[in-house]
Amino acid sequence: MSTHSSALPALLTPVRIGEIELKNRVVMAPLTRNRASRGSDAPNDLNVEYYRQRAGAGLIITEGTQVSQQGQGYVWTPGMYSDAQIAGWKAITDAVHAEGGKIAAQLWHVGRVSHVSLQPGNGAPVAPSPLQANTKTYIESGFAEVSTPRELALDEIPAIIGEFVAAAENAKAAGFDGVELHGAHGYLIDQFLRDGSNKRTDAYGGSIENRVRFALEVVEAVSKVFGKGRVGIRISPVSPANDARDSNPQALFEHLVEKLSDAGIAFIHVVEGATRDDRNYLPFDYAALRKAFKGAYIGNNLYTRDLAIEAVETGAADAIAFGRLFIANPDLVERLKANAPLNTPVVETFYGGDAKGYTDYPALSDKAA
Repeated sequence: MSTHSSALPALLTPVRIGEIELKNRVVMAPLTRNRASRGSDAPNDLNVEYYRQRAGAGLIITEGTQVSQQGQGYVWTPGMYSDAQIAGWKAITDAVHAEGGKIAAQLWHVGRVSHVSLQPGNGAPVAPSPLQANTKTYIESGFAEVSTPRELALDEIPAIIGEFVAAAENAKAAGFDGVELHGAHGYLIDQFLRDGSNKRTDAYGGSIENRVRFALEVVEAVSKVFGKGRVGIRISPVSPANDARDSNPQALFEHLVEKLSDAGIAFIHVVEGATRDDRNYLPFDYAALRKAFKGAYIGNNLYTRDLAIEAVETGAADAIAFGRLFIANPDLVERLKANAPLNTPVVETFYGGDAKGYTDYPALSDKAA
């Protein structure tokens, strides 16, 4: 804790991230909740209320939002490619802005982390290489092994980048303040980055320079839509989520982040350690990424109030993203300010369902009342 304890900790003070002005440095992390409208994958009134309740965050990053049906890996996750979806998101951005919040859309293509039942025409999911991931997904009947993907042909890659561009244009039309590309957790961008999932021998595979090519092309294309000051990317250098593996993550991610810095984007959002697990999973020097990147560094993964305050005070991060704490505490910023007790998240209601475990967590003001 800083010595000026009478003043607010830096975590709770405003910051500018690229072109986006944040009222505090508490970020709501992207959280898949599987509550989009069935049949259309469009956001609905329940989703509007959920995000509105959490508009006290300096920045909300939405749940992963697929850029196309092919980019979908789980049932009832929202998209950003149809008119109904854009209208649903517009209601959310309007509600968040009415509460004085800022919101960025997380654009997502899951690549091989999908199931034929979710794909157009029950086709195989796509990936850099035809390797099945050792992971499960969530379909209408429950959890299931992911399907074996087919390898993307070289001439298909521009169209996938085009889907990210179209989704960014739709996000702009829906009133978002910016976008975050999902480059973490073993999804498509991450699959290209890592030698464990990318065995290509063309310009997109082999060397680190080649494996970062897809990520950088998506970043550049989306930056033309939103402006680079409103674009960020989420990365998870060592997290083993969804069978993500690389033989030399330090070299890979330092190179990637140097190139992202050259691209001039607003932020990198870094999952430190293993997602929802050990922050010290595998040795990794996150300070090297912080140093290599000119823009803002958002730290994420199991941050407590004290850890978050310290990270911002010491300059290790510009902002901190909280996930599960935001699920259970719609007024998380107020609670951090008051150092108030926190609600406990109910894991059983994380994925799918209705208002229970979604919009019914009490705020401090509810308890007072």
